[in-house]
Parts: sequence; C-alpha cells; structure tokens
Amino acid sequence: QLRLVESGGGLVQPGGSLRLSCTATSDTLNNYAIGWFRQAPGKEQEEVICISNIGKVANHADSVKGRFTISRDNAENTVWLQMNSLNPEDSGVYTCAATLYLCPTNTNRYYKWGQGTQVTVSA
Repeated sequence: QLRLVESGGGLVQPGGSLRLSCTATSDTLNNYAIGWFRQAPGKEQEEVICISNIGKVANHADSVKGRFTISRDNAENTVWLQMNSLNPEDSGVYTCAATLYLCPTNTNRYYKWGQGTQVTVSA
C-alpha cells in the first residue's frame, strides 16, 4: 500500500531556497499524480501545485508562480518541490498527497497523504 514520506523542510532566511522531497514506499509512483499542500498556522490548507503521473503540471496557488517548481523521477519514486525566493508567508507545514493519474480539480480526490514537513522562513 502506498506510503508517502516528505523531507527537506527546515528554517531558511527570506529570499532563500529549499527543495522538498516526497518519496513513495511500498508502491511505485508511476500511476499517481502528486499534489503539494501547505498549511500556515491559523489558515486553511491550500493546494500549491500538482504534477500528473506523466509530468503535466497544474499550478494552484498564484502566490508561488514563478518561484516554485515541481518535478518527478518515477525511477526514484520521488517528487520534488523546488521553492525559491521564499518569504515568511511561505511558512507552514508542507504535505504531499497522491491520487491516480491526473491532477484533480477537487482536492477530495487525493486519498494518500504524507505526514508533512515544516518550512519556516524567517530572518
């Protein structure tokens, strides 16, 4: 059964970069779309970006366009979220989630979730 494990979070200064990883265990990622979500304290969780099983990207958060990119390597069973030009508003818990094939328009279609990794952007 698919399990997702995030890594790469941490503390970074404004303007800095981080690369998050979402690695699958117990199954391959080949047939899954992977979405990245984030939740800041006191705010609702939002979907940031998604990549389909064949690499088509769907951007969901206008605030990250041009700064965040998503990529995948099915051979490594990993999806990466490269985050550049980070600002304090990007802080939060970042979680990856999986659904079959295409990036969904309804986030309720995601049915496998990782535990999340904390990102803190602060001077």
